[in-house]
Amino acid sequence: MILNVPGSAPSSPSTPICSAKACRADAVWVLAWNNPKLHTPERRKTWLACEEHREHLSQFLGVRGFLKDVVLLEDWESPEPPESPESS
Repeated sequence: MILNVPGSAPSSPSTPICSAKACRADAVWVLAWNNPKLHTPERRKTWLACEEHREHLSQFLGVRGFLKDVVLLEDWESPEPPESPESS
């Protein structure tokens, strides 16, 4: 999955960068969020964060009640394993 986020260079989708203002570091974290006044409960928007900015961006979203999850980028991008059928 390629994330389209502010600050990411469209010419290099394989190297996502941090969403913090003026930061050009490689992203390590995905911050999944939603604004309940604008989005349905299941909708998730994403910001990317480097190690240095993860806490700051998380706090920014958290104090507003927007932050839903913080996940390593490699885990976010990896496909989910297929669900095993229930045994009957």
